[in-house]
Formats: sequence, C-alpha cells, structure tokens
Amino acid sequence: MYLPIADHGIIGDLNTAALVGIDGTVDWFCAPHFDSPSVFASILDAKRGGHFRLQPSSRDFKASQRYLPETNVLTTRFTTEEGVAEVADFMPIRLDENQDAHHVLVRRITGIRGNLNLRIDCSPRFNYGRDIHTTQVSGNSVIFQSPSQILEYWSTLQPRVKDGVVSQEFALSEGHSEYIALDALGRHEVPEEHRRKRFDLLYEETIQYWHRWVGQCTYTGRWRETVLRSALVLKLLTYEPTGAFVAAPTTSLPEHIGGVRNWDYRYTWIRDAAFSVYGLMRMGFTEEAGRFMSWLEERCAEIEPGEALQIMYSITGKSELKEEEISHLSGYQDSRPVRIGNGAFDQLQLDIYGELMDAVYLLNKYHSPISYDFWSRLRRLINWLADNWQSPDEGIWETRGGRDHFVYSKLMCWVAFDRAIRLAEKRSFPSEKELWIKLRDRIYEEIMERGWNDEIKAFTQTYDGKTLDAANLLMPLVFFMSPTDPRMLSTIDAIKRPTTDGGLVASNLVYRYNAAETSDGLAGEEGAFSMCTFWLVEALTRAGRIHRARLQEARLIFEQMMGHANHLGLYSEEIGASGEHLGNFPQAFTHLSLISAAFNLDRALESRN
Repeated sequence: MYLPIADHGIIGDLNTAALVGIDGTVDWFCAPHFDSPSVFASILDAKRGGHFRLQPSSRDFKASQRYLPETNVLTTRFTTEEGVAEVADFMPIRLDENQDAHHVLVRRITGIRGNLNLRIDCSPRFNYGRDIHTTQVSGNSVIFQSPSQILEYWSTLQPRVKDGVVSQEFALSEGHSEYIALDALGRHEVPEEHRRKRFDLLYEETIQYWHRWVGQCTYTGRWRETVLRSALVLKLLTYEPTGAFVAAPTTSLPEHIGGVRNWDYRYTWIRDAAFSVYGLMRMGFTEEAGRFMSWLEERCAEIEPGEALQIMYSITGKSELKEEEISHLSGYQDSRPVRIGNGAFDQLQLDIYGELMDAVYLLNKYHSPISYDFWSRLRRLINWLADNWQSPDEGIWETRGGRDHFVYSKLMCWVAFDRAIRLAEKRSFPSEKELWIKLRDRIYEEIMERGWNDEIKAFTQTYDGKTLDAANLLMPLVFFMSPTDPRMLSTIDAIKRPTTDGGLVASNLVYRYNAAETSDGLAGEEGAFSMCTFWLVEALTRAGRIHRARLQEARLIFEQMMGHANHLGLYSEEIGASGEHLGNFPQAFTHLSLISAAFNLDRALESRN
C-alpha cells in the first residue's frame, strides 16, 4: 500500500532530507547526503525499500500533520478512542563541525491525552535495498552495519530486535515523552543518561534555528504564510557545504502512475539559478542567493576554453551523473523504472546561459559586485555562445527525441547577450560589445520571424512550428517583450485555451506542451506542470497592470493553485487530472515560481488600490 505522494511532509538538516508520511512512516531517507544511496525507500518499493514506521498499534486511528509555526519541525498527531499522541520529527542543523549533531533524524513522541499503545518498526535497507547488513544491540542502541554504511538507532526505550530490525510495541502515558534517533554517520559515544537531555536541547535549538532564519524574511505582502513555507522548503533543499540547491530530494516519483517518466532530481540545475537568486533576494535571503552564485562561479572556473557548461551537476560540483536503472525496485505504485543518476547531464541546452547571466546581473545589481575574474569566465562563455547559439538543442524540457530549434532556447540566448551587454556597460568591463549587440538583435528578429506562427497567433515551441509551449510565458518576465504587446497577449490567450481546443490549460492548470504533438522521445502521459501554472499567473499579472480583467484572472488562478498544495503547503512537480500530486516531491522550481508569482501579484494588486 502506498500513500499518495501529497500525504507527506519533509524534514532535513541542509545536507539531506527525509519524507514522513501522514501515517507516521519515514519512507524516503538518503544519508548522509541528498544524493547518497537510500536507507529507507518504501515510497519506491513497499516491500524491498525499507521504512521506519511509528504509529498507534490499533489501525483504527486518525492522523493529521502540521509544521510548528515558521519552522521545518514536522508534527504528526494520532487520535484514537484511547487517547492522543504526537510525533515531532526533525533533523538538527549542523553548521559547525564541532557541534553534537551529525545528520541525525530525531523522532520525539509525546502523550497528549489518555494512554496509547504505539508500535515501532525500523527496517533499514541500505544502498537502495541492494546491500545486506548486520544488526547489533548495545544498551539502548542498535547498530545497523552494511558494507558501506553504519546507522545507529538509539531510543529512550529499550529496543527489541527481531529478524534484524527493530520491532516493538510500547505504552505511552499522557504528558510523557520518548525519543528515537537515527544517526546516519555511525555511533557517537554519548552516555545513555545524557542522551535524553541532549535531544531535549537539540529540539529547542532546531526550533530556534528556524525562527532566526525566518526572521530575515522581508516579505510582508499577501499570502505571507504560503510564501514563507515555500522559502522554508527551498532552504531545506539547500546543500549547506556548497550552497547548491537540489531540484527535489527524491528520485523516480512518476509523472504518470505506471508510466516511465521517472527521473532522479537530487542534483543542481544551472537553470534554477535565475529563479532562485531572484526569489530569495526578493524575500531578503541574500546570503543563500550569494552562496549559490559562488557555487555557479566555481562551475564556470572549471571549464576549459572552448567547453560548454553542463545543464546540471551534483551538489558537490561533480559532472558525471551516469544514469542507471534499479531493476529490483518496483517503483511507486509499480511505476518502473526506478532511476538513479540523470542521463540528461550531457545534453545541450542553450537556455542555461540566459538563466545564468540573468542571475549574475541581478546579483551584481542587488547584492554585491562580481569580480573581474568571474567576469572573464563569463565573457568566455558568452563568446562560446556567440559561436553556438544557432545550434539545435534538447531544450528546457530535456527531451529525448532529438535536438531542435526551440524558441525558449533562442529566447534565453537573447537574454544571455542582453544581460552581458548591460553588465559590461554598468561595470565598464572589457567586452565584445558590438558583436553581442549584433547577435542580440539578430536573435530577436529571428524569434519574431520563425518563432511566431501567424496562423495560430502565438509563439510556438520550435521554429516554424505549430505546437505551443508554456515556457514562452516567460517572455515578459525576462523583458524580451512587453507584457501587453499584442503578440504576447495573443500567445497567453492561445495557451489559456482548453487542451481540447488546442491550448495547454485544463481546470486552470497548465501543461508544459501537448505531449501528443511533441516528439519528446518518451512514452506515456504526464500531469500539468505546477510551475507553468505560476508562470501563467505572472504573465497575466504583468499584463494586468493595464488590463484589469487579466489581473483579476491572475489572482483567481493563483488562489485556485494554492488549493492544490498538500496539507502542509507543499507542491510536487505536477498535478494530475484528478488533482493528485505527481513527480518528485517537493520540487524547488515550483516553490520558486510560486514566490515570484506571489511577489509580483501582490505588488500589482497594491498598485491598484
């Protein structure tokens, strides 16, 4: 039995993360890092993936989840006829190597009312269920050891082990608390009598950490709670040692139940740069934006003359992300294959240069001036783009059906040259300004000529094509085109048409393109892309500064989209036809686009008052 993807919350320590189901099961946890092999992966195979279940012994219980206000401490409350208990799941934040906590997943169980019997089932399966392990009990600890990893289970309760896993029931009385902790880096010699106090302290410190972090937020507009939750998600998806963001903490959650569109998102995409820098700086989180830019600068420094950037890297900057299938795992609701690694890492996607340069331009303008050395590397990349922008590529959606001339890719090439020109002028940097201006203007005219289809009155997915693409909604967002230009308004209207009438919208949810009309090299269906819906909101918002009806429409779609969040305010990559969450969860890009849409919609509404 699989919980719906949406029936999960996320906790983490800025090095890795875990998904906790509303039934009290940790069914996804990679340790010690986001891209490490899994310890618990029952979300991908209920029998072979491994899990950590903590719930009432009676199956007749009700459960609810919430976060402690303005934190990433997740609480799951169980209600039965006998009583009420609450589990607080959290991971202490380790910013100092000398601190006590080392990638520890902590579960604090408290009796709220009456007396409950609860059961524990901690059954790890190392290396995606491929490695066997030994189990050793020592006092209140259980040491699970595989050939590549040691995991320590410790509890205030004397653990009971059966067939190599912790399996036991216990009684919990009102007002009493117990702790269970999993240390993903092996055993640390802390005397038993000190451990309860240690975890009491870590619980309070974790709450205080998140309160301090949230205190930096400068956003005070409408939907602040929703926007702040998105920011908290983004922070959880940050790899603290490098400042990189993972696109999502999971792999292979399907875009269609039973389908093959299952990918590993535990890596960092260059594309996320502009969106994350913009969104985080808008909310006052300039340190995170600056650290991510430092990570990007390191990637640029590694490139030899004549080489291109990759579209994605590991969180540590590793370039090789070989894709393989884990055939023994059945996948979420039998959605095969389960993949680790991502074969798209070596694709050519020309749009990343526009997103990179937009991020650099924003950072230089609103945060801190970039260095000459960084500019020299960027200049080299822009000159590489000058020689290669005319090439076909795989595009923003990482299609696997061959390269083409995608309009969005050309659009972002225009952005790359435009921002490079602006940055060079602003900072008086040496540049090939005349060449870049010539190419910028040429690309603009080419998009107008070959990216526009006069028959359907819209910009299309590819040159000389007839298929729509939601990515073109970003044209006014990157200042390529006025949001009220007749061509832009016509493109918005074409995209807004129902999917049954050639558009990309169903129930106010936006599909990225018509899969039946696009040769993306993949079989099966997919849901509506949540970030594309937020892009539509923002495009309508900008058009609504003059056309009030479009502004009201933007607000309506945004409010409806908030209704598609799960019970904790989290979004997966896609929304299915029945409103179910699909794809990897939670997804950074979706939450970034939510922040941007909310910020600009709130500002537009304020200006109307």
